[in-house]
Amino acid sequence: MYAQMLCGLIMRNEVLRVGAVFASGLLRAIHFLQNNWKQLAHDIATGTLNPKITDAPVRECMRKILKPNPELAQFVTMECYEENWECIIKRIWPRTKYLDVIVTGAMAQYIPTLEYYSGGLPMACTMYASSECYFGLNLSPMCKPSEVTYTIMPNMAYFEFLPHGSSTSCLVDLADVEVGKEYELILTTYAGLCRYRIGDILRVTGFHNAAPQFRFIRRKNVLLSIESDKTDEAELQNAIENASLLLKEFNTSVVEYTSYADTKQIPGHYVIYWELLVKDSANAPTDDVLNRCCLQMEESLNSVYRQSRVADNSIGPLEIRVVENGTFEELMDYTISRGASINQYKVPRCVSFTPIMELLNSRVVSKHFSPDLPHWTPERRR
Repeated sequence: MYAQMLCGLIMRNEVLRVGAVFASGLLRAIHFLQNNWKQLAHDIATGTLNPKITDAPVRECMRKILKPNPELAQFVTMECYEENWECIIKRIWPRTKYLDVIVTGAMAQYIPTLEYYSGGLPMACTMYASSECYFGLNLSPMCKPSEVTYTIMPNMAYFEFLPHGSSTSCLVDLADVEVGKEYELILTTYAGLCRYRIGDILRVTGFHNAAPQFRFIRRKNVLLSIESDKTDEAELQNAIENASLLLKEFNTSVVEYTSYADTKQIPGHYVIYWELLVKDSANAPTDDVLNRCCLQMEESLNSVYRQSRVADNSIGPLEIRVVENGTFEELMDYTISRGASINQYKVPRCVSFTPIMELLNSRVVSKHFSPDLPHWTPERRR
């Protein structure tokens, strides 16, 4: 990443797009620039490569590219020295036309942060894929992220679909899906996976010629559960977005989050870890505002959760733990050190692994709890 960032700075006027597979990966690159711009500027000024880069082929390639350029080094220093990183992508790479990055599903939460760093550049979600297989293409890549649909490519694998929310377990062929219905994706690949459940829930939005088009809805798995409640990824994401609206007047956004169902206490409760981007430290959100964010999240959760909070008293007040900036980068580094692929890495939306919990809890700077009960009324029976 260091060598790639260095090349990007040296050839800044030739860069036409900036991207990564997932939005989280692009933000990691921006944070990398924030943390290493001084060393990068030094290398550009002197025409030498940081000795920490020890890979011989990389050093040989960079030797051919690096030439002393004090003027460029001064430019990088001037742009990165200030705390204000708004529009930094367009400032560093002025010819950038768009961001090539996936911002659908759980990645949608990164859109405000990417807009801040890019100055509102379009975000192109070009493909739908996983480590197992390529699935589909976005035939309108410059559409709004909320309107992205993917056209399945039937030559990539054999695709089948399990109706979601239905009692039937009969699989539906690609040609037989119905517009408006949701399905769980099942695939059989050339590499040997047979009827493999990806875990993605898709909604059919239409057809391109005879090929169905799908919108990614959410991952299937339930993230949080204390008792009879079940909160999935889409619902948690929606609750985060609603709570984040309270931070707008403070020019603050949620950069990253994960969750944990704390059942060690009675009653158990949801714990949400937030990493915040505070753009004006003099106008940071107060404790009262963050407490209200907890309540807003609870108001956004399903009726079973709210009944458990209000009527059954089986779930305690939701808690938000604000962590230090850079915490989720450390989490990514830890996961990659255990063998995860950097290109496939996604922040886990629910955690329980002890070392990860210890890392997150060691970075907590403040804790906040819902100050009141969410609204809930029992359904009247006829």
